[in-house]
Amino acid sequence: MHRLTRLLPVALLAMPTAAFAQDPAGSGPIVAALSWLQGTLLGNVATAVAVMAVAAIGFMMLTGRLNWRFGATVIIGVFILFGSASIVAGIQGAAAAS
Repeated sequence: MHRLTRLLPVALLAMPTAAFAQDPAGSGPIVAALSWLQGTLLGNVATAVAVMAVAAIGFMMLTGRLNWRFGATVIIGVFILFGSASIVAGIQGAAAAS
């Protein structure tokens, strides 16, 4: 087992949970910019574009115009992008239960 994978749960447990809820002083514009970026990446337009991209990639994979590995990478990337909130919530829940 890799050394980093053994140390990751220990590092997650050592982090204070109250620090996740606080923003540092003067970070208002940065937090606002990141919130805008999150809204843009996960908004209605991005969802529509992602659905069309997955459909196009799937069609190209089925017709043999695109490598299956590259197509699978794109589709998995879309699932990770849109499922990131659920993934993080699951990790935080597992860390809190430990």
